Amino acid sequence: MLAISLMRMGAKGEPFYRLVVKEKRSKRDGKYLENVGTYNPMLDPAEVILNHDRINYWIGVGAQPTDTVKSLIKNNPVQTEEARAAALAAREEKRQAAEQAKLDAQKAEVERIEAERLASEQADRDASAEELDTPVSESEQANDPMKAPANEGTEFVEASAVAESEGGATESEGSAEEAKGAE
Repeated sequence: MLAISLMRMGAKGEPFYRLVVKEKRSKRDGKYLENVGTYNPMLDPAEVILNHDRINYWIGVGAQPTDTVKSLIKNNPVQTEEARAAALAAREEKRQAAEQAKLDAQKAEVERIEAERLASEQADRDASAEELDTPVSESEQANDPMKAPANEGTEFVEASAVAESEGGATESEGSAEEAKGAE
């Protein structure tokens, strides 16, 4: 019994099929009697080239098309050379339009990122300028000992340590001795 089926060709991940007439019991990619068309599903839309005269001859002789081949024959009727050329031109135009849209989208994305970067830099500059112009609040001064005003009677450890190492008395010790002497 004869069958019209697909024979897989092409590389791994890039299928390409031939429509072939062969014995139904033979292997998928085995010996065949005649090549009656091609099917390339990797193109958008898929490319189907059929020899309808030969397909009709083999169906008349008794060859049974598989379900996939029936679908391909049904969805791809006989086309004249002019109609096929028009379909190819439309496919090429669609491909170019998609490519142009992709380029426009990439350009818009680059512009958006650049605008965000510039806005961020401007905000950073404005924030640093505000930081220099605004006075420091009391709570910030309290947290930073170098900026906080000294309280009365506050003695710095460094100053007292220097005075003691020199052998002299600090101001508070000296005033304490004067107070004792005055009594």
